[in-house]
Amino acid sequence: MSVLYLDWNATTPPHPDVVAAMTRAASEVWGNPASVHGPGRRAKSLVEDAREAVAALVGLDARDAVLTSGGTEANNLALWHAFADCLPPRAGRERRAALVVSRIEHPSVVRMAEHLGELGVVVAWVGPSPSGAVPVEAVAEALDWAAAQAEVRLVAMGAVNHETGVIQPVGAVAALCRARGVPLFVDAVQAVGKLAPSAWEGADLVSLAAHKIRGPKGIGALVTRPSVRLSRMLFGGSQERGLRPGTQDPVACAGLAVAAERARSGPARYEALGPLRDLLEGELLRAGEGAGVVPLRNGAGERAPHVLNMSWPGWRGDELCAALDLERVAVSSGSACSAGTAEPSPVLSAMVGEERALAAVRVSLGEETTVEDVREAASRWARVLGRSRG
Repeated sequence: MSVLYLDWNATTPPHPDVVAAMTRAASEVWGNPASVHGPGRRAKSLVEDAREAVAALVGLDARDAVLTSGGTEANNLALWHAFADCLPPRAGRERRAALVVSRIEHPSVVRMAEHLGELGVVVAWVGPSPSGAVPVEAVAEALDWAAAQAEVRLVAMGAVNHETGVIQPVGAVAALCRARGVPLFVDAVQAVGKLAPSAWEGADLVSLAAHKIRGPKGIGALVTRPSVRLSRMLFGGSQERGLRPGTQDPVACAGLAVAAERARSGPARYEALGPLRDLLEGELLRAGEGAGVVPLRNGAGERAPHVLNMSWPGWRGDELCAALDLERVAVSSGSACSAGTAEPSPVLSAMVGEERALAAVRVSLGEETTVEDVREAASRWARVLGRSRG
């Protein structure tokens, strides 16, 4: 029985063209990109190819692209840069910097925001609607509240929620930020290569991760508008303008360049997954009804075409995922970065409450998912539910 991989939001299988490029680089271009001799210059060219490719993918300038270890580091750097010059606060000084961010962001954003709050930054948390979208009106209210206490340095928002697939109102929030003169950071890790660039249009800073677009793990990027001046979190050499010191990996860069170039045509491939996602949703509803379980869809807002998140009353999401794994169906019960914890998803808890969050399972399709995969996955899912009923 073959494995049905339906967890493309967690990671994507490296594309054969990516693997081929990395294999060539590993055997031929292994020099240190900081070295000025021939092998070093050849390695440096792969680093710059990757920088050009990610900048073209998000529609910004390669001179403003910083290569990172992935989306988490890029997200941390994006938040840190806005507050580094005012931390820690001086004794007796009022807190003078504020951040506006929602509770449904990726853990790398939420936990960095919490850390900044501990260091003295005013953090205005925005709650989502039950639909899974962050209301623009709530962002405006949070901006008003934060501005009454401190200078608002940054608004942070994900383009697509990593658990529900709900598309966030980035365009409207970007217009709001422009009107108030506040920079906007958009975590586009789950959007690039899947949605059109309009999903992050208007952002001043954009993050991405290679392994979400069929590239290698361990590399990503933060790309900014020219007006943004980043502040370092790490200290060492002058690589990445001193913002990300350490020897760059030309092999990973070779993979990132190919993946980013492919991802520019990715939205059309992902748009074709919408009917498959809807087919699977209908099949799972029927399977649930047949087993005496009525699954509840999480995220009534507009969704990315490949993501489905449902709660299964009477089940814990992690237990259902384990049972499906025995049937060789790979799905998840939340963010991969929060796997292994017994806590309910903070995203779904904020949307629909803890009880429903504990019962949630996320399915995410990908470029290689077929109709046969979807039907077979629904059949195996029904088997799991049927055993429970028996």
